Parts: sequence; C-alpha cells; structure tokens
Amino acid sequence: MKIAFIGLGNMGGGMAANLVKAGHDVRAFDLSEAALAAAKEAGCETFDTAREACASAEAVVTMLPNGQIVKQVYWDDVIGHAPEGAVMLDCSTIDVETAREVIEVTEAHNYDMVDAPVSGGIAAANAGTLTFMVGGSEKAFKRAEPILAAMGKAVIHAGDAGNGQAAKICNNMLLAIQMIGTAEAFAMAEKLGLDAQTFYDISSVSSGQCWSMTSYCPVPGVGPESPADRDYAPGFAAALMVKDLRLAIEAAEKAGAKTEMGSHAKAIYEAFADEHGGLDFSGIIRTL
Repeated sequence: MKIAFIGLGNMGGGMAANLVKAGHDVRAFDLSEAALAAAKEAGCETFDTAREACASAEAVVTMLPNGQIVKQVYWDDVIGHAPEGAVMLDCSTIDVETAREVIEVTEAHNYDMVDAPVSGGIAAANAGTLTFMVGGSEKAFKRAEPILAAMGKAVIHAGDAGNGQAAKICNNMLLAIQMIGTAEAFAMAEKLGLDAQTFYDISSVSSGQCWSMTSYCPVPGVGPESPADRDYAPGFAAALMVKDLRLAIEAAEKAGAKTEMGSHAKAIYEAFADEHGGLDFSGIIRTL
C-alpha cells in the first residue's frame, strides 16, 4: 500500500521503518530534518509537507505529540488532501474527546478512521513488537489491522471510536502505580537487609509479581535488561508518563471515576519529572 506517515519521532521513526520492511510504499513527513533523513535511510520516500505526503496515499498514519496538533494536522493537511476512501490511523496518545471528534469529522468526509495508541516504548517501536489498542468501527478496524500488524505483535479492537485512547490511559495509569510500588518494595527490601536479586527471585514467582518487576525491573543488574541497566535512559520517559497520567486523571474526572492511587501516582511523577523528565519512568526508584 501507499501509506503516508506523519510524525517520525522516537516512536514514529521505527514504526515507519517497519512498514517499509513489510513491503509498503511509505511517504514520510516530519518537521525535523534529522527525522526525515533517518526515514529516507530506512527506505521511506520523504516530502516537504504533510499534504504532499498524503497525496495519493491509501492510508495515513499519524504519530503526534498531543490532541491539538492531531486536530491541526487532520484539519489542515489530511482531510481533503488524502484521496477519498483512504483509511486513517492515529497512533498518538491524546485525550478521548479529541480522538472521537477527529474520527467523527474524518468519517463525515468519507474516510475510515481508528484511534490506535501504542504500548511498548522505543525498543518495541524499532523491533515491531508494539501493542495497539484500537478504537473505531468494525469496518475501519478491519482495514487498519493489517497495517498495524506490520508494526506490532498485538492488535486489539477495544470498541468504538476513542476506546483505544481509553484503554491506553487506563493501562498506563496502572503501569505508573505498579512501578512506584515495585520501586518502593525494592527500596524497602534493601533497607531491611534483603539483597535485591534475592528479593527478585522470591517476588517474581510470588503474588507480588508484575510486569514492572519481571520485564522492566527498576534495579540495575536484576531481571532482564531494562533502562535501569543504561542509567535510566528511556525507554519511556518520565515526562511522557506525566502526560499520560494527566490525560487519565482528566478523563476520570469527566467520567466520575474514583482514582485515588492514580492521582497520587500523577503527583509523584510530576515532582520527579520536574527535574528528571528525560529519564526513564523507572528512574522513580532514585527518589527512594
């Protein structure tokens, strides 16, 4: 397929490269010259504007920083510039209301569209092992699924428009809570005289086991390789975790959901990111 890919940052660059590897004709655009150069090196055709990238595209994939930019790109550069009938896939992490608004407007212009935020971080984006949480109609999902499958290991239909974003922010709120708890447990174990590896060996096969421990351990040299072994180079930056937690708590307030642990995790990560926003979110253990 001819696929326009708009947004070639830490995540988008690897995703676009994997579409090329899958045999697609990728038409790439980003504001960064360095990102465009890397995309060209990976086999993408690069363009000076998003509109040019969308011309003649059968599908458009966007990976952008926030909802305001997503709306601007779709309003100004995608709708009416991509051929009628193309399928749109927004893989950005944005608020649920904006995701639903963009899909509603886009579909009114005779496109199919899904919101498809990702889980997995930079390494998974490069390796093509992301998880996609997808919101949209059954028709739009079926059209988007093979494109997403070229970039990930799991593509899950979460329901109607916006439900992909809902799944993402709920998942990442849970992840933040788990990581803080995991870090606290390791710090406490050390203060009680329990070796970190020994605690890992016990808890990883006991009821305290969780992904933050066994797949992404915040302690260097314990468990599989993780950002902790690279001095907390992300990975998934603390500043991005703050963004997702703010989206989660905003959505919870609008929905009337009670999220005491989520709100506390947000406050903890906001304080951490004020000074260490570029570190991986597992670096929260340094505060303990």
